[in-house]
Amino acid sequence: MTQLRIDLNSDVGESFGAWRLGRDESLIPHVTSVNVACGFHAGDPVVMTRTVELARQHGVAVGAHPGYPDLPGFGRRDLEMTADELRAALLYQLGALAGVARAAGVELRHVKAHGALYNRAATDSELARTLAEAVLTFSRELVLVGLAGSRMLAAAEEAGLRTAAEAFADRAYEPDGTLRSRREPDAMLTDPAVVSQRAIEIARDGCVRAWDGTEIELKADTICLHGDTPGAPELAAAVRGALGSAGIRVLALGASG
Repeated sequence: MTQLRIDLNSDVGESFGAWRLGRDESLIPHVTSVNVACGFHAGDPVVMTRTVELARQHGVAVGAHPGYPDLPGFGRRDLEMTADELRAALLYQLGALAGVARAAGVELRHVKAHGALYNRAATDSELARTLAEAVLTFSRELVLVGLAGSRMLAAAEEAGLRTAAEAFADRAYEPDGTLRSRREPDAMLTDPAVVSQRAIEIARDGCVRAWDGTEIELKADTICLHGDTPGAPELAAAVRGALGSAGIRVLALGASG
């Protein structure tokens, strides 16, 4: 019988200049993949360099986390951009992080869009195609990470990209499988016991419960824990321990074993 496995990823490198967000030094050792902000919604060259180096030291896979050019709004505002504008913005961000990573002796493994761009690409086929085409133009070796069951993954597969279906243990879901808006007070989950149990159900049972109790079936290759969630390092440690105790191996996307 094949042993179950799952990747555990986190969005990191989201500090900017003197502004600090998250505890990446404590979080990164507990995950297997990181999505590094590329300077448009958060991050800067120094933060990107430090974050990639932390991932390298801990043997964690590095991916790009591009977003809308929206530092004031942290990339969580839906911007109207033409396909050419968005494609150029994505290529700019991928190139920046790839250069930083290569200087550290690290190759990018995947791409995961951030915030409003991620949420819109999950349901907007045209935007999803633009995202997939930009990634494909940059490198067909990269894995595009997207919401399980979304149009984003469908567009990436149609473009010939490798994909990884993502589920969220620390976010509430709507009954239709989309993520509950952060504007709602119950959108984020922070109880280690609750988040750990959801991670096990995602990896072992292929399901997650929406905020109203609806059971959503999904097949996930990776589970996200947000780096800006209060107590994120402790949450990640609890989830990883719970997955291991449940007999589920935690390995980076594409890792052998």
